[in-house]
Amino acid sequence: MAQIAKIESQAELKSSAAKFYGFFKSNMSSFVQMFPQIFKNFEVVGGGEIRTGSVTKWTYDLGEGVIAAKIKIQALDDGDTSITFVILEGDVLKVYKSFKAKMQVTKAGNGGSIVKWTLEFEKANSITPDPKIYAEYAIKVSKGIDAYLGRA
Repeated sequence: MAQIAKIESQAELKSSAAKFYGFFKSNMSSFVQMFPQIFKNFEVVGGGEIRTGSVTKWTYDLGEGVIAAKIKIQALDDGDTSITFVILEGDVLKVYKSFKAKMQVTKAGNGGSIVKWTLEFEKANSITPDPKIYAEYAIKVSKGIDAYLGRA
């Protein structure tokens, strides 16, 4: 029987939850310019803005060569300040049968926030590693956005 596994990572941010979430939601296309060492291309399939149900295409490099993914925005929850992504196609599905990522930002007591990434995945086989590299890069990008917002 298939088993869905989960890993989580989080980081403290100086930006407020609303500011970080709003920027992330509205500026995914800017990630190519902000993080050119990671993101090589981004597009919304069919154009338009990011919303629940949007399908996006990403080309990225996590240090092992350029790979691609077609990703659906499964949920944009402004009240929960969270975005859920589901991989529909791409290189990651050669290693995992399914892959979902959720980013949620919550208020922290210091005026900042905490970003939490939850990755849910089903390994293609028993030797497939946990996708820790995706969690690490999610935090790296989140901290980079936070630093940018601190300068903006």
